[in-house]
Amino acid sequence: MSGAISIISIIPYTYVERKIKRTQKVTIQHSKDMCLYTDNIQTENDCFHINSIFDISYKCVSKESGFLYLHTNQGMFAYTIHTDPAAFIAAYKDIKKKG
Repeated sequence: MSGAISIISIIPYTYVERKIKRTQKVTIQHSKDMCLYTDNIQTENDCFHINSIFDISYKCVSKESGFLYLHTNQGMFAYTIHTDPAAFIAAYKDIKKKG
């Protein structure tokens, strides 16, 4: 965790969990926050050091949602988002530029 370091930018993302309960298929949508700090990006289950992230990109799939991609040295991670990621991506690029 980043402790006392303040959050630079936050973007909410969602993921879908599918379960079988008795004879029913249940779909649960979870909403979480992706947090950008000066030294890392944290999600619910992952923490990526800023130097291990090569790029962040976005692909719009509908008026309501798109995919935010983190291109890392561990592979590419996709997150479903429902808000404009421009400010989050710009904040990330600003941190990378400062090095």
